[in-house]
Amino acid sequence: MEQNVFLNINDKPNVVVVIPCYKVSLQIMEVINNIGKECDRIIVVDDACPEKSGALVERECIDERVTVIYNESNLGVGGAVLEGYRLALDFNADIVVKIDGDGQMEPSLIPKFIEPISQRQADYTKGNRFYYIPDLSNMPLIRLFGNAVLSFITKLSSGYWNIFDPTNGYTAIQASLIPHLSPEKVSNDYFFESDMLFRLNLLQAKVVDIPMTAKYSNESSSLKVRKVIPLFIYKNIKNFVKRIFYNYFLRDFSAASTELIAGFALAAFGFIFGAGEWYLHVKAGELASTGTVMVAVLPLVIGFQLLIAFLNFDLT
Repeated sequence: MEQNVFLNINDKPNVVVVIPCYKVSLQIMEVINNIGKECDRIIVVDDACPEKSGALVERECIDERVTVIYNESNLGVGGAVLEGYRLALDFNADIVVKIDGDGQMEPSLIPKFIEPISQRQADYTKGNRFYYIPDLSNMPLIRLFGNAVLSFITKLSSGYWNIFDPTNGYTAIQASLIPHLSPEKVSNDYFFESDMLFRLNLLQAKVVDIPMTAKYSNESSSLKVRKVIPLFIYKNIKNFVKRIFYNYFLRDFSAASTELIAGFALAAFGFIFGAGEWYLHVKAGELASTGTVMVAVLPLVIGFQLLIAFLNFDLT
């Protein structure tokens, strides 16, 4: 994959901030005003906002760094961010930071997000609201539970086992990676952040968590948890299958590939054979012979051992 485009590690990167806007007219100006001098440009993306957030910014903002663009229709958070990414590339960005316009993400943390990338220690940084334990008491219970479940599922689908809080939208990316992400394939909805991790893994990009504290307002969210969680699970399973196929069969075929094939085959055989024999013997009122039990148990045990070996390989 490409390295950073900075001339040397001490160069100041060209930092562009992308702010997707949808129903954030009450908070957007405060967010913009709190963005520090380390950022060279600010792109406000009005995602067909019914509150006309973009027009508000153009009317009231005097910061010369700010550019407002408008989506003709609502593209979702992912679609809005990708539009901002495209313009950031036109501005010759080195690092692109994405921050929400609802005031729940502190702009003062931006230097912490760009430093690992500018120092070539990461290609992508993202926030982690679970790092500081005392702060978890302030997190809404539904967010706490949902993020815990989705974090584990996203670890499976993305291959980034060392990160947490995958739905966190506070991110920074090395701009040279953006064209290689196949932006037209990236999910436009609330799955955007998780899908980005999957695609970054395919590029073998280094991802680093940045500890942060989020603020939660009393504003109602447009995120419908009951509707979104099944969609997240489905899309994560889909990405998991694609990641395994791409990394272990299409791009490479290693010992881990054989462990996965043999482990799955043996475990499946042991389970199906054992379940079938158990049913037949229970129905007949008979005890299964030692040999029959071993034929079921041995492949099952060996299969699980091979799958654990594969998982260990994937973890490392």
